[in-house]
Amino acid sequence: MKKQTLFLFALLSVFLMSCSTNMMGDNSKLYDNGWELEYITGPRIAFQGLFPDEKPVISFNKSTNMVTGSTGCNGYNTQYKMSGKMISFEVPATTTMRYCGEGEGVFLKTMKEVKSYRMTTDGKLELLMNDIVMMRFKKTM
Repeated sequence: MKKQTLFLFALLSVFLMSCSTNMMGDNSKLYDNGWELEYITGPRIAFQGLFPDEKPVISFNKSTNMVTGSTGCNGYNTQYKMSGKMISFEVPATTTMRYCGEGEGVFLKTMKEVKSYRMTTDGKLELLMNDIVMMRFKKTM
């Protein structure tokens, strides 16, 4: 009886470890699609007020370790570094110079504060700082 209980416990432990490893190590969902911002933390200005015409987007390129997208006003690109669930972004360079209000500055500043990411069960991408959701994106493609 003890051997069966011990075997069952060992089998359950192996199963749980393999599931958590797969969840933590699978970043393939980041690539081959774009992500549109649907939430950003911080400002007291309503989300729609920050991005009245266009919402920011981000796309990850695995082979170049670059992200590209739009701040909701101007295009941008920058390098990122990823290790497990940890992620960091270099200072983004904007590719155009239009002024569209405060949203762009808030987006770029928040991007630099991000330390990790996670995928939610409903397929959203959350960029985090110390387990606090800084930005949440939904798939666009």
